[in-house]
Amino acid sequence: MRTFSGGIHPPQSKNTKDKPIEKADLPKKVVIPLQQHSGCQAEPVVSVGDMVKTGQKIGEAKAFISANIHSSITGKIESIKKGLSPILRDGWCITIEGDGTDEWVTSQKNDLDKLSPEEIRQKIKDAGIVGLGGAGFPTHVKLCPPCNTKVDTVIINGAECESYLTCDNRLMIERTNEIIEGLEIIKKAVGAKNGYIAIEDNKPKAIEKVKSAVKGSDKVFVLKTKYPQGAEKQLIKVILSREVPSCKLPLDVGVVVDNVGTAVAVRNAVLENKPLVERVITVCGSGISTERNLLVRIGTSFKDIIDQCGGFKKDVWKVIMGGPMMGLSQFSLDIPVIKGTSGILAMTLDERPDLRERNCIRCGRCVAVCPMHLMPNMLGLYSARFMMNEGFKYNPEDCIECGSCAYVCPAKIPLVQLIRFVKGKKLEHLRCKSELLNRK
Repeated sequence: MRTFSGGIHPPQSKNTKDKPIEKADLPKKVVIPLQQHSGCQAEPVVSVGDMVKTGQKIGEAKAFISANIHSSITGKIESIKKGLSPILRDGWCITIEGDGTDEWVTSQKNDLDKLSPEEIRQKIKDAGIVGLGGAGFPTHVKLCPPCNTKVDTVIINGAECESYLTCDNRLMIERTNEIIEGLEIIKKAVGAKNGYIAIEDNKPKAIEKVKSAVKGSDKVFVLKTKYPQGAEKQLIKVILSREVPSCKLPLDVGVVVDNVGTAVAVRNAVLENKPLVERVITVCGSGISTERNLLVRIGTSFKDIIDQCGGFKKDVWKVIMGGPMMGLSQFSLDIPVIKGTSGILAMTLDERPDLRERNCIRCGRCVAVCPMHLMPNMLGLYSARFMMNEGFKYNPEDCIECGSCAYVCPAKIPLVQLIRFVKGKKLEHLRCKSELLNRK
C-alpha cells in the first residue's frame, strides 16, 4: 500500500459505512444560494413569482470561474434576496415554494461516442457541475487545460479520509458503473490515456466492487488509511511520483483529480443532460438519533434533514458541514444543503475538547505531521505577532488547511486560523505585485 510522508490518524468513526443510500423526502421549500462554488456568484435569470421546474436554470454563470445554478424542486419563486448560507453569512439566495409535483425539465440521453471534448465540457458547464469533495471548483474549468499543457492522467479520488463521512464509500459500492462511466467521460474531455481510482484500505467492499468494474488501462490504487490521504497533491505524489510545484495546479503536471461524487455528476450531466440538483450526504455524529446516508436535494435546510434522521438525541455542542477536520461550523440549522455539502456532523457536549490555548513548547509535532512539509509553528508565531514579511518566507500559500498541525498541537494553538490569515495576506500581496507588473 502507498502513502505520503506526514499526516495523522484520527479516529475513523465510520458508523454509516454499511448504511445504504436512501432518498430524502422531497422538500416543501428550498433556499438555493447563488454562490455555491469557487469564483464569481451566478446571476439570477428568474424573477419573483415565476414558476420553475426541477432542473431548470435559475442562476447563470457570467464569469469564466463560476457555475450555473438550477432549481431542485418544482414550484414558485418566492423571493430573491440575501439569506443564510453555510459558506457566506449573508449571500444572495433564491427561495422556491414547492408544489409537490416534482416535474423535471425534459431532456434526452446522449451517446458519448458522438460527443466531442468541447461538447462534453459544455454539457458539464450547462449542468453546473462543481467538485463535490468540498472545494466546489467548477468542473468545466478544471477540464479546460491551457493550450501548452498535456493531460495524460485522470485520478478519481475515493480516499474519503475525513472521519465520519461515508457518502463516497457508498457511491463506490452502489453506483460503481456510474463512477467508471464518469471516469471515461473525463478522460475523453481532457484527452488523457490513463485513469486511476484511489481508495483507502479501510473500504474493502468498495475496493472489491471497483476492481471488478474497471476496464482497459484503468487501475485501482489501494492506499494506506491516513489523513489527509485524499488531498489531490498527496494523491498525485503517491500514485504518480509527481510533485505539484508551489502555487501551481495538478494540470501543470498533466493530471486532473476529481471526487467520485463529481464523476457520477459528470456522467449524469453528459449522458442524461441532468443538472446538479441533488447529492449524497452523510448525516452522522453522536448527536444524531439515526445516522444515515441520504440523497438530498440542493437547498434543503439542515433542520429538515436532521428531523428526517430523528432529530438530536443529546445536547449538541457543534453542528459541522463536512467532516471534523476541514468542515465548517454552522451557526444555524436554517442554512441549506449546497453542492459542496458532503455531510452534516452533530457533536455532543461530552465530546467538547479542552481548547484553552497555552504557550508553544517547541515540540515540533506540527512540523512532523505537515503533509506539505511546512513549518506551522513559525507561520503561527509570525501570524499571531502580525509579522507578515517574516511569515511570507515560510510559504503559507502552500498550506492546504488540513488541520493536521492543530490536531497534534499539545498547546492547542489555532494554527489553521493563524496560517490562513498570513496565507491570505501573502496571496493579496502577490496579486497586488502582479497588477503592478502588468501596468508597467
